[in-house]
Parts: sequence; C-alpha cells; structure tokens
Amino acid sequence: MSSNAPRLTALDALHRSLGATMTDFAGWDMPLRYGSERDEHLAVRTRAGLFDLSHMGEITVTGPQAAALLNHALVGNIASVGVGRARYTMICREDGGILDDLIVYRLAENEYMVVANASNAQLVLDALAERAAGFDALVRDDRDAYALIAVQGPESPGILKSLTDADLDGLKYYAGLPGTVAGVPALIARTGYTGEDGFELFVAPSDAEKLWQALTDAGAPVGLVPCGLSCRDTLRLEAGMPLYGHELTTSLTPFDAGLGRVVKFEKEGDFVGRAALQEAASRAEENPPRVLVGLVAEGRRVPRAGYPVVADGKVIGEVTSGAPSPTLGKPIAMAYVDAAHAAPGTAGVGVDIRGSHEPYEVVALPFYKRQK
Repeated sequence: MSSNAPRLTALDALHRSLGATMTDFAGWDMPLRYGSERDEHLAVRTRAGLFDLSHMGEITVTGPQAAALLNHALVGNIASVGVGRARYTMICREDGGILDDLIVYRLAENEYMVVANASNAQLVLDALAERAAGFDALVRDDRDAYALIAVQGPESPGILKSLTDADLDGLKYYAGLPGTVAGVPALIARTGYTGEDGFELFVAPSDAEKLWQALTDAGAPVGLVPCGLSCRDTLRLEAGMPLYGHELTTSLTPFDAGLGRVVKFEKEGDFVGRAALQEAASRAEENPPRVLVGLVAEGRRVPRAGYPVVADGKVIGEVTSGAPSPTLGKPIAMAYVDAAHAAPGTAGVGVDIRGSHEPYEVVALPFYKRQK
C-alpha cells in the first residue's frame, strides 16, 4: 500500500455498505454524502444526524506541568478549565498567525485531550512536542486510539439517553464525561459543529461499528440518518462557525478573524505569539481589520471561496465559504469585508461571480440560531 493512499476510519466498510459517496479529505477517505445532502442537513436541523468524525486528530498531554505547557503553547487559559470541561482555543505561530483552532478537554487533573482539525493534526502534534521542551509533560499522538462518532440534532439527547445511564442532563455544553454507551466505554462530550444540540463520542476504533449500529437502531424511530461531510459544511456555515483553511489561516491572527476573545493575555506566564498578538489587538482597536460577515444572496447564484466582494465597482473583501442554505432556501456566504461595509444592511454590496456582480445582503452571523 503506498503511503499516499488515504487513511480509512474504523467505519469505512460500513459507510460503503450504506452506499456513501466517498471523498479524500485531509488524507482520509470520508463519506461526503449517503443520499441527498439537503435531506441530511434538514434531518440534523429537525431530527438527528449521525457523523463519522474519526479523521479529527486527538493528542493527549499528561504530566505535572501539562496545564503549564498548554498555557504556554496555546492562546487560551487552559489551566483554568475544570476537570470534565472543554474549551475552544487556538494555537498560533510566533507572529500571531493561526496554526489551527482546537478543542481542549480536561480529562483529569494532569491529563488533557487536544482535538485538532484533520488537515493540521500532524502540524499541531509537532508544534506541541516542540513547545513541550523544558516542561514536565508528555505529548502523545493518540490519533489511532480513537474513533469519533457524533450525533447531532434536537432528537440527539433522547437517542443517547436510551443507550446510556450517564448524566446527560447534567452535562453542559462544552463539557465531557466518561460513560458507557450501548455497552461501549466512551468519552461523551457535548460539543458539535452544526449549531444544534448534540454529542461527540470518543471510543476505541474496535467499538466504533457496534456503537454506530446501536445509535442507528435507537435513532430510527425519530428519523436519525447518517450524514456526510457535505452537510456538515452547510450546517456549520449556517451556524457561522469558522473552518480552518477558509475563515482561519496562518495569514490571519485571532483578532483579524473576529475571535480575539479566545486570546487570554491575563493568564500567567508567557505564551507563543503573545507579543505579536498584543500588537494585533491594539491594531484591531485603532484600525479595524476586515470583518467577517454573513452574505445572503438576492438571486440564485452560489458564491464560492475566493470570489471577490464588491461595492461601488471596487473590491472590498473576499468570500471565505459559500453554499446554498437549505434552512434559508437561498445561497449564503461568509466573507471578510472592509469595516466600512460590514454593518448589517449595508447597501450596494455584491459578489463578483465570474464577472457578474450579484447583489447580496450583509447580515450578522450566525445565519441560523437554534431555538433553546
């Protein structure tokens, strides 16, 4: 087998048996869709969807100085995360550029799990290992130790409750607890990337198929369907959630991305990128950078990443993600635009779609917010 062959998740055979359309994503063979991506999207918004996310990169950090290492290596205050809780954060370069956005779970007093995007997992692993020098902490590549299955949507708590006696009602958003689901040991996390309530289940790869089947059976009466990467993208886009490589890149700092709140200057000790990020923060205050906004099409043409955003015949920004929105029934996009054109309702903004300036409405993100 050549080293260029895509990696397969523990659920690969199952996806194929379900007739999934597979695609190479960050070096993994992943299901793009099983049937209609619109139907999968709407199932998550109204009922529930089941996702294989085993391509995500799990990195375990342990040891007496695990918290100190993560505080040094990442921009967030990881030492302040309670056991059983999780935090959204970023790892930046010395110049403040975003290497990846991450979720960090504190599993025990001196044990953390860092979850990186598939495309950046090796990069994050290497950066953490390098930044660990001088700390009494161990960085371990646990990508092969976990399969990751997500169940998302309004019916997901009921589906999961039927398979576990873990205290799901007490499990807050951005928290995780060890439990047993359908007889399978799992870390049950209440996180997600769809804008809906839902859970991500970290399990041993050898247990993945059993768990997927149990969730499928438990969810059948309420309309749960398997979902691919395609609807995951439209769901996160409607929810205004950034995707690395689109809204987040090494050429942007968290402040450029409108996510300066994840940078915690008040934490103890120095951290990688601090000086550059302090400069970026004051620059953003004095002279706001381009702002990430939502765009809703007045017509039917779909904007794609890289398309110029225009006003008064000038380029004022660039689309980072675009797709038809099944919930809104119109094409939508996220784009970085000049601050002068970023206010919701700003008139005269369009997207240059192959030479034609299509009119778009500027709206605040997210496009979609679930009813609590």
